[in-house]
Amino acid sequence: MKAPTLVALSLLALWPPAAPAQAPAAGKPPAARPRPKASNAAYDPLAESRRTTAVTLISSLADEARSFRDEMLRARVQARAADALWETEQERSRALFRRAWDAADLADKEITRRVEEDKRRQLAAGGNVMLSRPANLRSEVLRLAAKRDRALGEEFLAKLDEQRKQDERDAAAKLAAAQADAPAPNTPAGLSFDTNHRIELARQLLQNGDAERAQQFAAPALQQPTRDAVFFITDLREKSPEAADKLFAALLARVAADPSSDANAVSTLSSYVFTPHLVINIERGGGFNTYSSGRTTPPENFPAALRTMFMQTAAQVLLRPPAPPDQDRTSGGRAATYFIIARLLPLFEQYLPASVASLRAQLSALTPDAPEEVRDSNNRMLSEGLTRDEADRRDDVQDALDRLDRATTDEERDRLYVEASLAASGRRDPRARSLAESVKDSATREQLLAYVDFNLARGAIEKKDVNETLRIARTGAMTHLQNVWALTEAARLSAKENRPLALDLLDEASLEARKIDPGESDRPRALLAVAAPLYELDPSRVWSLMPDLVKAVNAVPEFTGEDGRLVIRFRTKNHSSIYSSTVDAFNLQPLFQTLARADMNRAVELAKNFTGESPRAVATLAVATAVLSDTAKPTDTAKPKAKA
Repeated sequence: MKAPTLVALSLLALWPPAAPAQAPAAGKPPAARPRPKASNAAYDPLAESRRTTAVTLISSLADEARSFRDEMLRARVQARAADALWETEQERSRALFRRAWDAADLADKEITRRVEEDKRRQLAAGGNVMLSRPANLRSEVLRLAAKRDRALGEEFLAKLDEQRKQDERDAAAKLAAAQADAPAPNTPAGLSFDTNHRIELARQLLQNGDAERAQQFAAPALQQPTRDAVFFITDLREKSPEAADKLFAALLARVAADPSSDANAVSTLSSYVFTPHLVINIERGGGFNTYSSGRTTPPENFPAALRTMFMQTAAQVLLRPPAPPDQDRTSGGRAATYFIIARLLPLFEQYLPASVASLRAQLSALTPDAPEEVRDSNNRMLSEGLTRDEADRRDDVQDALDRLDRATTDEERDRLYVEASLAASGRRDPRARSLAESVKDSATREQLLAYVDFNLARGAIEKKDVNETLRIARTGAMTHLQNVWALTEAARLSAKENRPLALDLLDEASLEARKIDPGESDRPRALLAVAAPLYELDPSRVWSLMPDLVKAVNAVPEFTGEDGRLVIRFRTKNHSSIYSSTVDAFNLQPLFQTLARADMNRAVELAKNFTGESPRAVATLAVATAVLSDTAKPTDTAKPKAKA
């Protein structure tokens, strides 16, 4: 073990000596000022040495970030550097925050362009659109800046306010264009991701308690009945019911006046009144898209007048004469109109009975053109979110199986097996896998088995059932990365009671990680997932793993070292489901923060070995921020280890 003084000397040797005291040169950061100490007795020279080194690391990285090619990385690094340097150099931090804001503005525009391009590509390929929500860089910068400096946060909000006013003008123009040119099929959720970014920022403001400002920034995105718009108003209602109800009433009025409003718009709006955080949209071919973002318990004491206004608007839209099939440009076509009338009919009977006869007549008229799946009275989607009494809820799995006798083609039978399997996997029912195996189409079966096994593995981990988790990981159809995740979670669950088993499972996970092809982003993510729990059990082995990790990271130019997620998709022409969850263990930051507390020198050298701008920056920031947040504590290597 190195003596503490030797560690301090080696740290200082990494960096050039400080220049003599003088005014800083143009473009150079001022020398870092050590944090003042309460008394000489509290002064720790080793801690101050580490702090000085950390500040130098961050300052150098912030300067390097100005030349990064990736605007997203440029914004994030400068914002995080500003946050880390705040207690040492506030004026420099303010300048870094402003540079980060400019980079974030450009990055958000580029993100929007790419997502819209992906959406157009998926539409051109046919079927429904599945998109993961991208990062909102301006929101990230604003959050960090406002935490440090209220005035700076207001400055950024003012810039957003200027953009908001422009967006309001743009939204009005888009709405006028939409009335003349109805939205393309299969895009009922609707607006651009730039608009959805605005709602994400508004949600952030709402979570921070600034409901008034949140409404201001969401306003341009509340011109059409999109899923995100309705979800935002739903969230707002929890903090400001009167304001939310007013926004919803205004949205209802726009929908009623818009001749292009369709059944999917009605279904989306019904979420606010009857199924908060749950939206169901129908595709032209009869496929279902379900979106859920939280509890679906209906609001208490909902204003009767506003509910009646919704029912009247819904009836008005649903009773419009359908256009001829070759001229129908609504998002869901006649399939959506038929199904939404059938789904909401019990509510019309309860709250607007005068409209029921007309709606039943419309339903009959649409029957010949409605696909079988939307005409099926046993379809669980008819009551999804509307039935609150568990005793009254049907067995969705058995419902689908009961319809098999009426299926006349393999395609129909496969659709019913898919429906039953998805319903079973959603409730962690072990029947899900055998039902998936009954699907005849091999491509659909393979995709479904992977989705079902992942859901079952999640259920086993939630129940802390190590044996079941291992069975699925070893015999199921999950990807290598998903298997690594399951094995490492099983190791975590076993570590306290059975350390040898946990180590064996991590060895197994390490072998699984190496089955991933070099050059794929999943390989470094998998190795990171193994390293995190392994450090808790045997730190020395983690250092031995680092050369393989560096090699794996450097082999994947697009690997950023952050935003690690587990994503599983199932998609056919009739069904689409996606699960996405953040996994911190797939990122560089947690591991390098741990390594920095053990041996800062060694962690810094490892970070330098990454050839990509993003992994190197993420790892370096992790090392430096860990030291700055922990300089009052001695390094792990200086602590005597307690004997077991």
